[in-house]
Order: sequence, then C-alpha cells, then structure tokens
Amino acid sequence: MKKFSIVIAGGGSTFTPGIVLMLLDNLEKFPIRQIKFYDNDPQRQKQIADACEIIIKEQAPDIEFLATTDPKTAFTDVDFVMAHIRVGLYAMREKDEKIPLKYGVIGQETCGPGGIAYGMRSIGGVLELIDYMEKYSPEAWMLNYSNPAAIVAEATRKLRPESKIINICDMPVGIEERMAKAVGLSSRKEMVVRYYGLNHFGWWTDIRDQEGNDLMPKIKAHVKEYGYSLKEEIEESQHMDASWMHTFAKAKEVYAVDPTTLPNTYLKYYFYPQDEVAHANPEYTRANEVMAGREKHVFGECNRITKAGTAQGTTLEVDEHASYIVDLARAIAYNTYERMLLIVENQGAVVNFEETAMVEVPCIVGSNGPEPIVQGKIPRFQKGLMEQQVAVEKLVVEAWTEGSYQKLWQALTLSRIVPNARIAQEILDDLIEVNKEFWPELR
Repeated sequence: MKKFSIVIAGGGSTFTPGIVLMLLDNLEKFPIRQIKFYDNDPQRQKQIADACEIIIKEQAPDIEFLATTDPKTAFTDVDFVMAHIRVGLYAMREKDEKIPLKYGVIGQETCGPGGIAYGMRSIGGVLELIDYMEKYSPEAWMLNYSNPAAIVAEATRKLRPESKIINICDMPVGIEERMAKAVGLSSRKEMVVRYYGLNHFGWWTDIRDQEGNDLMPKIKAHVKEYGYSLKEEIEESQHMDASWMHTFAKAKEVYAVDPTTLPNTYLKYYFYPQDEVAHANPEYTRANEVMAGREKHVFGECNRITKAGTAQGTTLEVDEHASYIVDLARAIAYNTYERMLLIVENQGAVVNFEETAMVEVPCIVGSNGPEPIVQGKIPRFQKGLMEQQVAVEKLVVEAWTEGSYQKLWQALTLSRIVPNARIAQEILDDLIEVNKEFWPELR
C-alpha cells in the first residue's frame, strides 16, 4: 500500500501539533512515509518542530521527519501540501481587529475590514506556496485551509485557475458536530447535509440521518432555544473561550432571521454588527485571547516536550476537527467519493447565482478532485446577501491584482459590516499604514 509524503506549510502554527497528532491517529486509513514542515519563520517553526519530531519518533518511528525554510527541500517529493499559513502572525490579526473598532466597526479575522486586510496579506503567500508545489511536485494536491478562505479561494480561481488546490474550512464541521450532539448522534458523519453559501456565509437546508430521517425539526428546536450551545456547556462554561460561548449562543438570533434554514455562526457579524461591537473589548480582542491562551499553551508545551526529550503526559490535543483533512486526502488518493463541504467555483451548483463565484457546497470527491452537488435555486434573501458578499471578495482580489486603492475602498464600502464610505476610507487608510510590508502598493 502506498505511503504518502506530506508537507505542512505553516509549520510554526499553533495548530500544527494537533494536526500531526491527528495524522498519527489515522495512519491505518492514511499511511504516511514522510512529514515535512515548511515555514518562513525559522525560530517559531523550530519550537513546534522539535517537539513534533519527538512525538513522531515515539508514535511512528518509521516516518521520516524534516523541518525546513527552504522551498525546494520542502516541496520536492510530496503528494499533499497541507497549508495553513498566517501572514503577519497574530500581531497583524490584532491590528485587523482593533483598527476597525476605533471607528465603531467590528474587527474580525475573516469578516469585514479585518478579513479584507488579512486577505490582502494572504493572497501572495498562498500563491507562492502553489508555485513552489507546481515547480517541485507537479502531481501534488494542495489542501488549503489558510484564512480568509473565501478571498484566498477567489484569488486562486482567478490567478491560478489550473492549480490542484482545494479550499476547505472547518467551521461547518465544528457546527455539524454540535448539531449531531444536540440530537443524540455520536458523530456528524452520521448526517447527510445539504448546504449552500460562501465561506463563513452559508445555510443548511436539509439534514438527514443515514436512514433518511429528517433531523431538521429537532435541530431547529434546539437552535431556537439554545443556539449552537450545548446544554452541558451552558452549565459548564469555564472550559471554553468566552468569545466562542457568545458565538454559539448568538446563533439563536441569527436563526430567527430565517427559520427555514440553519445558519453558519459567522452570519452574526453581518446581521448584528452593532451588537458585536458593543460586545467587543477594544483593548482585548480575540487575537489577545488566542495569544494568551492557545499560543502560550502550545509553545510552552512544545518547549517542555523538547526539554524533557519525551511527549509522555503531554497536554497537546489531537485536532479532531482536522480529521476532515484526512478524509479529503484519502478521497483524492483512493478515489473514495467522500461527500464533503468544500469551496468550489459555482458553475451552476447554485442555479440562480454567479457562475464564477466561489461557493461552499457539498461535493463528491474522487481522484480528480471535487464535483459539486447541485443545490438548486436559492431564495431572494440569501441570494441578495451572497451577491453583496461575493462582490466584496471579488473586488478585494481585483484590488490586490491591480494595486487599486479605489477597488479596495469599494470593497470595504460594500461590506455589510461597514456603515458608510467615509468610515470605509478612514479604516482603509489606517490599514494601509500598518500593512506596508505585506500588501502590494495601492495607487
């Protein structure tokens, strides 16, 4: 049986150890001969890589391991590139979140001005990875879960149309796990879903169990009362970041706007932006929460493992969410026809929507990539929202490609999160100032 070679692009990410543990957990399903890390920040990557090397030696000593900052070494002889890069690290995410808040606008990692700023940084980084892959391992596939996935997906569609890249997001996976728990199933894999939208901007229209029984009424009843919070969590809330508790509870209000569907949690930023601003602390945003929480924990634990020379008793956790990456890699490697939610060019999957939009819909995945499942026509409410949002994403990519200040200003003005064109311009000018080393020059 063939064993695969993988490069994780973004080797210094706080998510990398969880992904390595998840890959090691799935070796019977997806055998691996080599894991490589690639990052352009050697110090950061080394802390994660030294610990992961110990973990791999202890759990699967036959897997070759290598961490490098050299593209040729990283991308030669690989079957899959698993990409999760964050250009500008959390320091820039903090600016994405705090600059809009100065103007009474929510700052968020993937939505509104923060997402646009992050998108302008990410496009070049992801295109660079594709180019390395195509140069050194032209048969490889890139499984990209770098954010903001919607803007990155549009950029790859427009600028690398022939590339073997699949853009994925774990947010629907996480929400589906909650839905499954809410109705007493042991896993989201026991559900078959219909869903349409853009990334972080979508709706479930049908959810059934494997016998074909309709689960929507039961899930809707739960969401109407609790949002996506689970009853046991509401009683035991200290185990979860406050911002996520708020997000899952807020889904109750998002659902109320269209009770015929079940919403993605990110819609709260578009439906209730002022509530989110009121709830935000401009001095301590989600980036600060992550730096003080997950980042501190992961780096501290990796340094401890390296010093101890063993990973026994580690508090690093398997990223269960990330097992969908193995499902996707297996579908391509073994032609399994797995059904998965992916971000793909519309081409008629949503019948009454722009052909070139990058939509998130269920796909059947085999060795030549994803085939979207037609979701039919969508209602005017969702269509109107999606048309506005897809225009924002396309304008951002055009602004990046053309170096156009005007188009980026238009993108910000068009975002539902930004109240008017004057505030859009003020935020834009501040963002340009702090993103000089990351964005193309705008004229």
